[in-house]
Amino acid sequence: MRVLEQYWKLGTCSVREILESLPEDERVAYTTVQTLVYRLEQKGAVRRVKKIGNAQLFEPAIDRGAFRNGLVRELLDLFGGSPQLLVSNLLEAGTITLKDLKVLQNAAGKRGPGSKERA
Repeated sequence: MRVLEQYWKLGTCSVREILESLPEDERVAYTTVQTLVYRLEQKGAVRRVKKIGNAQLFEPAIDRGAFRNGLVRELLDLFGGSPQLLVSNLLEAGTITLKDLKVLQNAAGKRGPGSKERA
């Protein structure tokens, strides 16, 4: 995910540019980043756009919104598709507070009854 975030930030770039864009304390071997980029390509998250010398240039093939939606669907699947179980777990873990829920409830109320949009 960190590599994909860098592609969203930088746009079209090489594996080396991704590696160099990571903070010093997060840097790993070039081949590790290269493997991650190739896996992201296999999964359709990035795509090759051109080659300059020996360097392959990649760009994001999926936007953040689509990626996040996929993650949320996968997360909900872990809770049997139940948003209530997910939120209950977040409350128990202290990740979300009742105040947070109230803010979300107010935001949902402003979108109006019968709205099919998802946050």
